Amino acid sequence: MAPVLDIQNLKKCFGSFTAVDTLNFQVEDGSFFSILGPSGCGKTTLLRMIAGFQKPTEGKLLIRGKDMSNVPPNRRPVNLVFQNLALFPMMNIYENIAFGLKRQGVGATEIARRVDAMLERVHLSGYGKKDISQLSGGQKQRVAIARSLVLEPSLLLLDEPLGALDLKLREQMKIELKKLQADIGTTFMYITHDQSEALVMSDQVAVMNEGRFEQIDTPRNLYSNPASRIVASFVGETNILHVNVLSRSPLKVKTDFGLELIGTSVKDSLDDQLDLFIRPESIILDPAETIDDTNRFSLTVRNILFDGSNTKILATVDGSNHELTVALPQNQQFAHIGKGDIVPAGVHIGSCRCYPRG
Repeated sequence: MAPVLDIQNLKKCFGSFTAVDTLNFQVEDGSFFSILGPSGCGKTTLLRMIAGFQKPTEGKLLIRGKDMSNVPPNRRPVNLVFQNLALFPMMNIYENIAFGLKRQGVGATEIARRVDAMLERVHLSGYGKKDISQLSGGQKQRVAIARSLVLEPSLLLLDEPLGALDLKLREQMKIELKKLQADIGTTFMYITHDQSEALVMSDQVAVMNEGRFEQIDTPRNLYSNPASRIVASFVGETNILHVNVLSRSPLKVKTDFGLELIGTSVKDSLDDQLDLFIRPESIILDPAETIDDTNRFSLTVRNILFDGSNTKILATVDGSNHELTVALPQNQQFAHIGKGDIVPAGVHIGSCRCYPRG
């Protein structure tokens, strides 16, 4: 099956500044594809080029195999949902969703059929006559998406659409959007700086940094097997230890405070100084002696950060001043741990990943 979006050597420069630097990637039809990166990395510029609001400096952009080089925004089979939603307050919900169809000259009967069907698909049946002011933030979000989807685009572009919502509503809308995309089947391309949004909703995630993609992968592989230091530090929480290489086969390292560990190096580096990354949930408390391939050390508990199922402890390693964050298992096995306790700990060698020093 041909990809819905095919980007070939795409580049965008503003004077001497390169905002998007020679990207090559494809987005499969019917998938949820996210671009994750910090502010200023070029993700919104990329989205605007796909929508047609900015012209690439170099490269090609094809939608369903058709070159979009000379196609204006209003003739591209894409729609864009902005963070501020841009709903028309003087129109009711029905009129908002019907707006684009009226501009296209669609007949009144067909408009009514398509708007009613779309209201049902976004779970807002019977809401057509309500004013925008009567809706919650999540409902407004669904109206904005419905207004775009009713035009039957090949690709729906979403530029940080949950950024203006409060935390609880944002968590709800992540699930809503995932279900909505799966139900409707339209290809979603989602821009965000929030790793949780990208990981929860997406089939594929591209991590963007300084105009380039560091890695394109499934959320699970992106988290478990980051290809670079940038991906490892940006996606998920991690502990970072400065280490010096003692040997390379296997990779044996020594921390600045003297702890010796065995790890894996994602990228070969001749540097003797590396950074060792360990996820908080990879640290095992009181590991069984029978578990092989495990680095072992002791932790002194300094603080407990209670957050329900996400409770963590802050602890220092083997009498040093270096602090690690450790995720507590959701069972109550370690509920008795308190400040000042010394706890045996370990981490599997495969969970100790080294990258060139940042």
